[in-house]
Amino acid sequence: MLKELLANGPVILDGGWGTQLQLRGLPIGAHPDLWNLTNPEKVEEVARAYVEAGSQIILSNTFGSSKFTLKRHGYDGDAGEVNRAGAAISRRAAGGKAKVFASMGPTGIMLVMGEVTPEEVFDAFKAQAEALAEGGADGIAVETMSDLAEASLAVQAAKTTGLPTAVTLVFDSGKNKDRTMMGVTPEKAVVELVQAGADIIGSNCGQGIDGFIPICQRMHAVTDLPLWMKANAGLPEMIDGKTVYRQDPLDFVEKAVELVRCGANFLGGCCGTSPDFIKALHTKFKETS
Repeated sequence: MLKELLANGPVILDGGWGTQLQLRGLPIGAHPDLWNLTNPEKVEEVARAYVEAGSQIILSNTFGSSKFTLKRHGYDGDAGEVNRAGAAISRRAAGGKAKVFASMGPTGIMLVMGEVTPEEVFDAFKAQAEALAEGGADGIAVETMSDLAEASLAVQAAKTTGLPTAVTLVFDSGKNKDRTMMGVTPEKAVVELVQAGADIIGSNCGQGIDGFIPICQRMHAVTDLPLWMKANAGLPEMIDGKTVYRQDPLDFVEKAVELVRCGANFLGGCCGTSPDFIKALHTKFKETS
């Protein structure tokens, strides 16, 4: 599947989900993943908007659907139900036009603090991945990770399903914004995530697309695996109490061209990006190819 996707230039991913759900009525502070059960039609609208914009891969509304994360948001029901529903919603929206790489985000638990064991974290990710596979996911996207140990456990858990697995870390710390919050460099991330079994490695969130260029270069220098890059639409600003991202889609796309030159194989957006950004990426890399 990956070879087929990569045969015709960079693969177009989707963009941000949170702000798109908020535009459809999700209250600020509410847990978006629970909308898979209460407002599935609104979630499907977001997924379908990205497919119509040109996404070849879309994620699912399951970023915070590990049992640990759901419990912190007051959900005591079956975590599997939330994940199966999320994957199924994206699969319906894809309608055979796009693949679904279901999202798994961090648990929010710091392993170094000893609150839970690595085995417990692995089991939580494994249960989540199995439910996503049951919901019809074509692959798993482990994303927005800062702790390399947690990311590795998530990849190992995802791979038990037999599905291709992408994993991305957030590089937003250090003088040059080239380390994760836990001090992990792009090179160290690549080495350990390859050992964990990742099929695709990359970065998402944390900063604007300019900062992704050197990260992509450094990853490309130490691996032949495909690289997955989802930058924010610049840095956020607070205007009248609202978070605003000022970068426009055309500027974002021009920087994406440089990312491809540096080795990026999968291109999408994170915070502040929308279907307009994905449509611009599709126009640049697919309609002109």
